[in-house]
Amino acid sequence: MDKLAILGGTRLQGEVRISGAKNAALPILCAGLLTAEILHLDNLPKLKDISTSLTLLGHIGMQVNLDDQNGVDLNAKNLPNLEAPYDLVKTMRASILVLGPLLARFGEAMVSLPGGCAIGSRPVDLHIKGLQAMGAEIHIEHGYIHAKASRLQGARIFMDTVTVTGTENLMMAAALAQGVTVLENAAREPEVVDLADCLIAMGAKITGAGSDMITITGVDELHGATHSIMPDRIETGTYLVAAAMTQGTVTCTHTRADTLDAVLEKLREAGAEVVTTQDTITLNMKQRPHAVNIKTAPHPAFPTDMQAQFMAMNCIADGVATVTETIFENRFMHVQEMQRLGANIEIEGNTAIVRGVDKLEGAIVMATDLRASASLVLAALVAEGETTIERIYHIDRGYECIEEKFNQIGARIRRIH
Repeated sequence: MDKLAILGGTRLQGEVRISGAKNAALPILCAGLLTAEILHLDNLPKLKDISTSLTLLGHIGMQVNLDDQNGVDLNAKNLPNLEAPYDLVKTMRASILVLGPLLARFGEAMVSLPGGCAIGSRPVDLHIKGLQAMGAEIHIEHGYIHAKASRLQGARIFMDTVTVTGTENLMMAAALAQGVTVLENAAREPEVVDLADCLIAMGAKITGAGSDMITITGVDELHGATHSIMPDRIETGTYLVAAAMTQGTVTCTHTRADTLDAVLEKLREAGAEVVTTQDTITLNMKQRPHAVNIKTAPHPAFPTDMQAQFMAMNCIADGVATVTETIFENRFMHVQEMQRLGANIEIEGNTAIVRGVDKLEGAIVMATDLRASASLVLAALVAEGETTIERIYHIDRGYECIEEKFNQIGARIRRIH
């Protein structure tokens, strides 16, 4: 199993190109199931989760043609197999996103209950309740969701907790339903808006994406389209925090500042100079970061996927900070590993109290989930000596060419096979 060996102590400087967003690409790939025509996608990131998703879609019967320019043609004209098996679903929770499109277009789907990161329970009951409200008959048997519907009917659906994948699944299903569907308490994440933009390009009638109420007027069929995946705001944020921690100057290109308001505000609070253009963000840090309190919440508040990275920054910041996690109950698994590097962190319930230390020291640590892995890379960049990060397959699920990109801006990272 691969490891990363990181020699700390260098100041990051230069430009890094941001990849397409994993969390936007996964539902948009599944949107290709909604049409018999070709959906062409650009800016597709080269990630483990993307290849897993393409393997799953290929198993269902979709034709997948990748090009050399981070593009892909998806053709779901003939789908002989309406089942997503456990072996393909277990490694990635987003596989549940095939359920809505298959049911809406073909009237039936068999999808294994999903797996994914070990960051706490992320139930799919809201997906199921929403589809049942649209007339689907659903049974859960032998670990599979078996759904049937002659044609889904528009409905008014209130989700009692905000769910990004739930919003996406129901929005895709409603695109081919008969009548009008209204999703209340919908997720407002930019990735939901990106999916809506793709569906609209395919002929869907959707209004309100980006707000907490999305209205979808169903159509009889969707057609092919071309869509470019939005930039990855979490990858962008990760490189910006790394620049702040190393007191560096880094420009992220091919990105969007308007998707990162809460993160950029906290970086400025930490003492960084942040300058944005239409597609770049430059961060310049001339001092040790100030400790910043953060509390995760659904968009547009501070994203849970940036919590671990900011905790890493607080570990070496000037002062004491609280980090409160309100989204996932098991998302402090990186704390124990950071303590091995010398971090001073105490946990009280869903809050971590982080007291900044003058220095971290290299050690052997283990990645536990995707964003925790990124936080360990950041901590290793400022630690004295060498840090070895084991089980980095989590990183490859969500960060394209992470060591190459960091090395381009002055880091010293090597992959050990």
